[in-house]
Amino acid sequence: MVTTIAGGVLMSGVHFLSKKIPVSEYGILITLFSIVGLIPTMPFQMVFTQQTASALATNRERQLAGMIRTVWLGTFLVWLAVAVVVLLFQDRIVANWHLSNPVALWMLLVVILFSLWMPMFAGIMQGQQNFLWLGWSGLFGAAGRLGSAIFIVLTLNGAATGIMVGVFVGLLASSVVGIWQTHSLWRGETEPFDWHEFLRQVIPLMFGFAATQFLFFADTSFVNTYFGADKTAPYGAAGTLSRTLLWLVLPLAAVMFPKIVHSTAKAEKTNLLGLVFLGTTILVIVGVLGLWLLGPWIIRLVYTPEYVLPAMAVLPWYAGAMIPLALANVLVNDLLARARFQVVPVLVILAVTYGIALTQFHDSLVTVLKTLGVFNLLLLVVCAWFSFKKKPQVG
Repeated sequence: MVTTIAGGVLMSGVHFLSKKIPVSEYGILITLFSIVGLIPTMPFQMVFTQQTASALATNRERQLAGMIRTVWLGTFLVWLAVAVVVLLFQDRIVANWHLSNPVALWMLLVVILFSLWMPMFAGIMQGQQNFLWLGWSGLFGAAGRLGSAIFIVLTLNGAATGIMVGVFVGLLASSVVGIWQTHSLWRGETEPFDWHEFLRQVIPLMFGFAATQFLFFADTSFVNTYFGADKTAPYGAAGTLSRTLLWLVLPLAAVMFPKIVHSTAKAEKTNLLGLVFLGTTILVIVGVLGLWLLGPWIIRLVYTPEYVLPAMAVLPWYAGAMIPLALANVLVNDLLARARFQVVPVLVILAVTYGIALTQFHDSLVTVLKTLGVFNLLLLVVCAWFSFKKKPQVG
């Protein structure tokens, strides 16, 4: 938990470089970050966390090795197909995203590939409950990202594209640690595994976490499309500070998830959900109050003075919208760890409806955030209902 929070602080450090690049370039950077944020890294990590924890609890290590190798190759082949499509539509994508340099698009593709591989191995470490090296992996990745970005921007006069190179360096460092720490699981002998059963578990996990992740990150890409890079920059600044709150609480759910998977596989009772939910509530409320009170000072510390007024116009709304989202994240982790997949179709419908709503309600930045807040609250209500409703009696 400590290293995850520290890593989050280091990763957020790249936003200090906004003082060294044009506002339009920072708007592009925020857009690229939002696109990466839409990649289902969180679902991917949680799938491998669940599969690893379950396999280790039931002595299916050889099946786990076969699964890891197959998915590792499969992700590369899917990525390669996507890269070909991007090549065909490069000019249109560059224009729609207001990119100043086409190289940024290709750097984004490389980042996306390692954004799939890094969480895969992080999930395996998390499923092993190897939290020590999971933490070091995050720290090395965050330090590599920040250090490389600082060097490129200050020494080579890089901008959004240069910072994306730093993001790649960080992901590469994290991936190397993960591959090294998990080699005993994926290098060993393999056994055939039940693909039908694997997909039956993985598909709802992927869709459930992906729907939640869409609510985390989708708003910024919509804002860039409707308002342009210049307005996306201060909006993204408020979003960055608000999402930093999640670095305080996401480690709680990350630690909880494999433990609940393990206890569920062995039919053990645990009161971990209540403790994590309470801790998350306290931390996120304190964090939001801190942002409301200290927002102008924090924005001046991280960004140039021109960001203060437009960012503060949306920061209270943004920070407030994070409260139900953070609490819902805890419940989603608990539900999916216990394989209570009945909630997944509702989460997907909610995410799709949210995306449609953003195309209709965007007359102002505050309207976008009000839409985000309403759907985050609906997400919390849905998850709470599925979490606390009584299971039907059998027989």
